[in-house]
Amino acid sequence: MTSLPPSSYPDVSASVRDVQSLAIVPSILETVCALTGMRFAAIARVTDDRWTACAVLDHLNFGLQPGGDLVLNSTICDEIRTHHQPVIFGSASRHPVFSTHHTPRIYGLESYVSVPILSESGEFFGTLCAIDSAPRDFDEGIIVSTLCLFASLVASQLSLEARAMDAEIALKKEVDTGVLREQFLAVVGHDLRSPLQAALLATEALQLPQPPPRRELLLSHLSRGIHRMSGLVDDIMDFARAKLGAGIPLELAERSDLQSVIELAIEELRHGQPGCRIVLLGEARGSMRFDGKRMRQLLANLLNNAVAHGNPDHPIEIMVEQRADAVSIAVSNQGVPIPTDVIGRLFEPFVRPEGDAARPGLGLGLYIASQIAEGHGAMLSVASCAERGTVFTFRMPLAEN
Repeated sequence: MTSLPPSSYPDVSASVRDVQSLAIVPSILETVCALTGMRFAAIARVTDDRWTACAVLDHLNFGLQPGGDLVLNSTICDEIRTHHQPVIFGSASRHPVFSTHHTPRIYGLESYVSVPILSESGEFFGTLCAIDSAPRDFDEGIIVSTLCLFASLVASQLSLEARAMDAEIALKKEVDTGVLREQFLAVVGHDLRSPLQAALLATEALQLPQPPPRRELLLSHLSRGIHRMSGLVDDIMDFARAKLGAGIPLELAERSDLQSVIELAIEELRHGQPGCRIVLLGEARGSMRFDGKRMRQLLANLLNNAVAHGNPDHPIEIMVEQRADAVSIAVSNQGVPIPTDVIGRLFEPFVRPEGDAARPGLGLGLYIASQIAEGHGAMLSVASCAERGTVFTFRMPLAEN
């Protein structure tokens, strides 16, 4: 037998897997052998460069297993792939055409039948075939019509399985979307309600006469609540833009003030978190193409994440490293290492920390930061271990001259 190693093509491998999963296939092959008297039957996937056995019943000791290949041009199935017509003969040595054909000579065949398996749209999949080294006397019309019926049944089952798989994937996607929607509404409702309630209480109190110190305090509460709600709405809008495929809008420009943007993000955090300690190491130099406002937002999200999850007894460290072709900004904090199974999900939307201590936020900060990085053609990665803590690294190429 002229054969090749099992096919490694993904589409062919999937075809083998799909045919093997059909419960009706073994019965079809048994019936084909019983009907024709031949001792070998198979379903083959035939492409423009491969003949691959998907299912085999071998009482002939032909030696071919599912996934095994034959040299394509050594088979009659290669011709059937072109003309889509059945081929049958009971005795090759006495046949006017196949007595001199190379396939019976290569494989020592006397009897043979093969019919095409066509999809509902008429696309050629392969063949249902049977062979034997001994001649067979059969009614060719009945054999061909029966095998064509079996081939149609195989094609229908493959189509049905494909549609069932598509439906299952679509259903899972709908379920995931539904879960995401419910989670989104729950988180938005919770996180917007708190600053809204504080703002309402401050507004009601301001309607009454208040001493100056009390009035200033209420105005401060009201301002914080409004800014908090504004930030949440901005996050929701950025999330919506990213998910709708438009991406987070950027105003990219050639700039050389990245260091100032970093220092401004640090000052803004210190203003909101007076007790927070931040150490800035290194300096960004040179020309880069970036959006200053979005870059500050990215850094603010990383810094706020470090504050929320880091150990307050240790400072947050920002390391800026300038190279010939890129600049990297690493934001690190000491704290409990992030489990390996969680790290892979950190840049997904609505991923919030588990634990007893409730923290504000929609769980969109790192997702938005990753989208801003992507918009800059940059990379945002994370590593976490007990020795170094958790480190988020943003790496952006320098603008070409």
